[in-house]
Amino acid sequence: MAHELANRERKRSEKQSAVAELSPAKDNNSKKTKRNAKVTDELEEATDEPIQDFTTGDDGIEGATGYDSDGSTSSQDQDGDQAGTEAPEAPSSSTADTRVHTGKLLLPPKGEELRQIKEASELFKSSSFKLQIDALLPNLAPKVSHTAPLERFLFALHTVLISIPSTKPLPPLEAARNLSSKDKSRSKKSFIGDSPIAVPYPHPNPTEDVKWTVEFESPKEITVVGSWANKIGVKAREGMGWGVDLAVEMPAALFQEKDVHNARFFHKRAFYLAYLASHLSSLSTMKDSPFKVHVAYESPGADARLTTLLLRPVSDGSPTDFSKLNAFVRLIPVIPPSSPLALHRLSPSHASIRASSASSTSEPIEPPPTPLYNSALLKCTTPRLHLLHTHALIQEVPSFTNALTLLRVWANQRGYNGDYIASENAKTSSVARAFLAGWAGRGPWWAALLGVLVNGEEPISDSGRKSAKRKLVARGLSSYQLFRAALDFLSRHEWSSQPVFARTKDGKHRHPPAEYQQYHDAVFVDASSSVNLLAGMPLSSLDLLRHDAKVTLDVLGDGISAIDPFAEAFLNDQRDMVTRFDVVLSVDIANAKIHNQSHKALDWGSENSFVINSVCSVLRRALTNRAKAIGVFIQPPETRPVSQANALPPPSSIIHIGLILDPANAHRLVDHGPALTDANTESDSHEVKVFRELWGEKSELRRFKDGRIQESVVWDVQSSDARAHIPAMIVKHILAQHFGIDSVNAVKGCQDEFDRIVRLPESISKLLVHPDRSQTGFKGAMAAFDTLVRDIKSLDEALPLALLNVSPVSSSLRYTSVFAPLPLPHSTVLTSPSCARYVPAMDVELQFERSARWPDDLVAIQKTKLAFFECISTALMERVPGLKATVVVGDESSASDIMDQGKLEILTPQGWAFTARIWHDREATLLERLTDSKNGLINRIQQNFEDKDTERERKKARDALEIYTRRFIHAPKHHRAIASLFHLFPAYSGTVRLVKRWLASHWLLGGHVSEEAVELLCASVFIGDGKSLVEGNSELVGRAGVPGSKEAGFARVVKFLACWKWEGGLVVPVYGSGGTSAEGGKNVEVKAGSAPGVWVISTEEDREGRMWTSKGPTPLAARRIKVLAKASWECLKALEREYYDVKTLFIHPTEDYDFLIRLVPTAVHRYYQNVNVDPSVWAGNRKYANLPAETELDTNKTVRVNFDPAKMYFEDLQRVYNGTAVFFYDPLGGTVIGGVWDPSLKEARLFRVLCGYSSIPERQITPEAKSKNKTKDMIVLGEAAILAEIRRMGEGLVASIVVRNNN
Repeated sequence: MAHELANRERKRSEKQSAVAELSPAKDNNSKKTKRNAKVTDELEEATDEPIQDFTTGDDGIEGATGYDSDGSTSSQDQDGDQAGTEAPEAPSSSTADTRVHTGKLLLPPKGEELRQIKEASELFKSSSFKLQIDALLPNLAPKVSHTAPLERFLFALHTVLISIPSTKPLPPLEAARNLSSKDKSRSKKSFIGDSPIAVPYPHPNPTEDVKWTVEFESPKEITVVGSWANKIGVKAREGMGWGVDLAVEMPAALFQEKDVHNARFFHKRAFYLAYLASHLSSLSTMKDSPFKVHVAYESPGADARLTTLLLRPVSDGSPTDFSKLNAFVRLIPVIPPSSPLALHRLSPSHASIRASSASSTSEPIEPPPTPLYNSALLKCTTPRLHLLHTHALIQEVPSFTNALTLLRVWANQRGYNGDYIASENAKTSSVARAFLAGWAGRGPWWAALLGVLVNGEEPISDSGRKSAKRKLVARGLSSYQLFRAALDFLSRHEWSSQPVFARTKDGKHRHPPAEYQQYHDAVFVDASSSVNLLAGMPLSSLDLLRHDAKVTLDVLGDGISAIDPFAEAFLNDQRDMVTRFDVVLSVDIANAKIHNQSHKALDWGSENSFVINSVCSVLRRALTNRAKAIGVFIQPPETRPVSQANALPPPSSIIHIGLILDPANAHRLVDHGPALTDANTESDSHEVKVFRELWGEKSELRRFKDGRIQESVVWDVQSSDARAHIPAMIVKHILAQHFGIDSVNAVKGCQDEFDRIVRLPESISKLLVHPDRSQTGFKGAMAAFDTLVRDIKSLDEALPLALLNVSPVSSSLRYTSVFAPLPLPHSTVLTSPSCARYVPAMDVELQFERSARWPDDLVAIQKTKLAFFECISTALMERVPGLKATVVVGDESSASDIMDQGKLEILTPQGWAFTARIWHDREATLLERLTDSKNGLINRIQQNFEDKDTERERKKARDALEIYTRRFIHAPKHHRAIASLFHLFPAYSGTVRLVKRWLASHWLLGGHVSEEAVELLCASVFIGDGKSLVEGNSELVGRAGVPGSKEAGFARVVKFLACWKWEGGLVVPVYGSGGTSAEGGKNVEVKAGSAPGVWVISTEEDREGRMWTSKGPTPLAARRIKVLAKASWECLKALEREYYDVKTLFIHPTEDYDFLIRLVPTAVHRYYQNVNVDPSVWAGNRKYANLPAETELDTNKTVRVNFDPAKMYFEDLQRVYNGTAVFFYDPLGGTVIGGVWDPSLKEARLFRVLCGYSSIPERQITPEAKSKNKTKDMIVLGEAAILAEIRRMGEGLVASIVVRNNN
C-alpha cells in the first residue's frame, strides 16, 4: 500500500512538472518553513535563556533535516528514492501569463491546486470527505487566546525552579522523613512548607543501612518537550486537558555510575521530584504568590519508577491562571547527557536488579535480565531526543503535522491513549473509562511510526542474511495519504516476528538486535537507538490495533453506503466494548496470584501491571487462532496527593477482557497439542511439558482415527448455543489455572443471560422438549421438512400434475425464529397446560408443472387449488399413519374470491406442523390485466366510468397482486438469501433472534415491523456493501468488522437503530450474485414515503424498498423504535461500568400508553414464551407433575395449528379501530395490549354523519355564540364506549382495562 502511494505521488509530480510553465505554483514548503520558524521562536521564547537553544548548538535543530554529516539537507533518502515532490517556482509577475475575461483576471490552476483537485476526485470516495478533514484539523488545536496565561506561567515556573536552593546529602530514608515531618523549625531550616511531602520511592525500597545518599540541586536546563512544544497536540476526549511536558534536567553531580542498579537512580529521582513538589506546594500556599497550582503525583501505567509531578492551575483570575485552557503542566525529571550513569550497559539482557542472597553460605544466584527496568531508565534520557527528531520530521515532511493529528485522533477514538489525566470538572462527573492495557506513556511512538514510514528502518542481520527493506513513502504525500500509509503498515505488520529499528544517524545499533527480540514481545527501537518504545506492550493490544486498522481501511476503501466513512474513522467513539468485541468478560483480579515470579514483578514496576500483562500473554497463547484480537481494559490510575508515597491502586480491581473471534476457528471442540513420536517421547518432550503446563488437568493424551497420538484439550458441549461459549470457557479455565481466579464468582459475562432470553423456561421445556434433542430444534425442523417433501413427492400417481418443487418460506426453516422450533405431538398436549399449547406452523410452497388444464379465471383457480389440497390431504393421510391434513379457507380478514386464501395444514405424527400453499404463475398475469387500466379487459368491465363497483374490483385485484407478489415471488427468494447468511455468518442467526425478541418484548414485532424487515436490518450489519457475497470469497466473508457473536451483533443493530436516519432509507445487497448485481442495488436512490410504512429497505430484487415495510412501521412506531433503541444502547454501554441483568433490556415501559388491556395469562396460548414469565401460571392446581392442570379453559385437548387467540384479538382490534387508536402487543406470549388514541380525535369537532369513530356529544359555547346566547353542538371521541366494546370483543380473554391519564 505504501509503495503504491509512493508511485502515485511520483506520477503526480511528473504531471505537475509538465504544466509548470502554465501553472505558476507557490513553494509548498514556504508556509511550513515560516510556521516551523514560528514554532522555534515560541519554544525559544517560552523557555528563556537558561533553557536549551533550539536554533544553534551541536544538538540543535539546525541542519537536522537530513542525515548528512555536514548538516546539509539530502535530496534523496538512503534507499535512493526521491525524498519528496516540490512544486515548481512561481514565475515573475512580468512574465506571468494572464487572461482577461469579462473584466476579470483569470489565472490557470496552480500545481498545488491541480494536485488537490485530483486527490479530491480519485483519492477520496466522496467530494465532501476532503472538506470534512479540512474542517476537522483546525478544531483540534488549542485556542490561541487562552495560551497567553500559560506562557506567563511557564516563565514564572522557570524562574522558580532554577532558584530552588540545594540541600545537603542525606540517606534516602532520613531525607524522606525530613520531607514528611511537620516540624516548623525543621521546615524553615530545609526551606520546606508546612504540608507533609511523601517521597514516592519505587520498589525495591531503600533500607537504613545503604551507603549512598540523596540530595537536591537546582536544574541546569528546563525544556518544553512533547507534543505541546512542536504544536502537534490533539484535543482528547472526556475533559482530558492539554498536556504541557517540561523536561527538568537533573544535575550530573547527583549520580554515580552504579546508580543504574537496584533502583538507586529511581530513588534519587523520586527524592528530586518530591523536593520540587515540596517547594511548589509551599509557594502555592503563600499569599501574594506569583502563581497558585494544585500539585499531585502521577505514575503512568502504575509504574512508580516513572512518577511525574502534575501542576494544575487554581482558578483565581491571576495573570498566570490558565484554567480556561483546560491544561496541566507535567514535570519530568530527566538524565543529563553528561551523567556518569553507565547507560551503555543497559541492554535488554542486562540484570539491573541484583538482590542479595538470603544466606552467606548459599551459592550466588545469577540475577535474571531486567529489560523493562532498563527501558524505564533509558526513557529518562529520551524526551529531548524525541523532541528534536519530531521537529526534524516536521521540517522534512510538509504534511507530517496534519497526518500525525489524523492518526492521533483515530487512535484516541479507539482507546489507544493510556495517559488519562482528567480535569477537575471531568473527575467529578465520573467520565473516566477503562483504557486498553499497555498504552500508557506511548505518545512518542505515533510520531516515530510516521518517521519510520518516511525515513526507513535499520537493516538487521538474521543468520548472516540481512532483513528485507520496506518501501518508503514519499515526503510529498498529503496528510490523508500519509495517514492511510500508516494504517496500511499497522494492518499488515506482525509485531511478534517483525521487529522495527528506526533508521539512525550513524546507521548503528546501540545493542544487538537479537537481544531485543529475545527479551521483548514487541520491538520498535527509536531513531536514537536508545529505547524500545514498545517495551512492556502486550502483543494482544497490538493485535487489536492491527484489527482496528483493517476495519478502518475497509470502511475508507469500500464506500459502504450505510456508513459515513469520515464519521466512522474520526468522529464516532469506537471504544464501546459491546459492539467492538464478540465476547466481553468482567474479571475481578483482586485475589489473583502468580507464584515464584517476584523478580518479574520488580521488572514490571508493580505487581498489578505484571498480573495484567501476564493475563494478556497467557490468554493469547491459549486462544491461538480462535480470536483475532484480545483487549484487556483496566481502570485509569488516579493522580494522588503529594502526601501519598505509593501509587494508588486502580479505582476498581475489575478488568474487562474483550475477544474478537475468528468465526472459522472460534468454536472448534478440540485443541491439538504436540504429537508424540518415537524420537520425541513423553518424558523428554519440551513441547508436551509446555502444553500441559498451559492447560493443566484439562490436557490429555488422545489417539485419533488416523493413528496420531497427541496432547489434546476437548471441550464438552451439548448444544450449538453452548458451543458458542467455548472461547469464554477457555478464558475462565486459564484464569483459574494460572492466576487462581474463581471462574464462578470472579468472572462474569452476559452470554448465558442472552441465551435464556431466546430459550424456553426450564420448567416448561421439561414438558415440551423431546428427550431426544436431535428431533427438536432447527435440525429437527429441517429433518421434518425433508421427510414431508419426500412424502408429498411420492404422491405423483395420486395427483393430476407432477410436483416440481417444495420451497420453504418459514423463519423456523431459515434459523431465524426467536425460539428453536419444537414439535407438539398429541401425547404432549395431554400433559401441557393451555398457556403452552401453541403449535406454530412452518410455511411451504408447492409448485406443480405447467399445464393448459389450469383455468384462466381467477375464481376458478382458487377453487382448483382447494381441489388439489383435498387430493393431497387424502393421499397423505392414507400414506402416513397418524398424519393429519386439513384444508383451511379464508384466513385473510379482507380476503376476496380472487385472492389466494386457501392452504393445507399438515400435522405430522411427531407433532410438526406445516402450512402448504400452491404457487401458480398464471395468477400474476391475470391480476396484472385487472389492475392495468389500459387493458381491453378492464375497458370491457368499465362499461360505466362512474360505476363504483369497477374501482372496488380493481382494488381487490391490486390487493391480491400485492399478496401474490410478496408471498410467491419475494418470500422464496428472501428465504434462500437469509438461509445462506446463516451458513456464511455463524452469529447471524442468533443476532436476528435477539433483535426479534427485543422488538417483540417492546410490542412492535409483527404488528408494526415484519420479521423479514428485521432480518434485512440485521443482514446489513454483516454483509456491508455485499462484495463478500458477490465474490464468494471465504476470507472476505470473515473480514474484519463482522460480528462474531450474537451479543455483538445485537448490540450493533441496536446502536444502528438508535442512530439510523430512516428518512434516507437503507440498501441491503442481501442477494449477492443472485438476480441483479449488488452494485446495481447499491446505487438506487431511495426516499422514505408517507404513511403507513416509513422505513425503506432496498435490495437488488426490491428497488423501491417497500416489499416488507409497506404496512409498517408507521411514523409513530418508527420514532418509538428509535427512542427505545437509544435507551437500550445506553444500558448496553453501562455493562462496561457495572454488571446487571440483561433481561432489563427486554422489559417494556408502559407509562406512555393511554390505556392497557390486560389479558388472562391462562388464555394466552403462547404465554410460556413471555419474556417475564411466571411459572406458577401453568403450575395451576396440579397435585402431580404428570397430571393436566384443572382449569375451566383446559377442557379441549385438540392440537390447533397456529391457533393464538390473543394475537387474533389484537389483529381484530387493529382492523376495527384503525384510525381511532394504535395498538401495541408482544406476539410472544404478551399479556398486555397497549393502546394510544389518535390525538386529533380528542379535539371537539362538528358532528357529521359517518364520522368513522364512536363519538359522544359535547356542548361548547363559542365566543361569538356567547354574545347571542347560542350554543354549538360538537362531538368528541367516546373513549368509554370504545373501551366497553373492546372488553366485549375479548370476553373470556380480557382480564381488565386500565385507563391512564397522561395529560
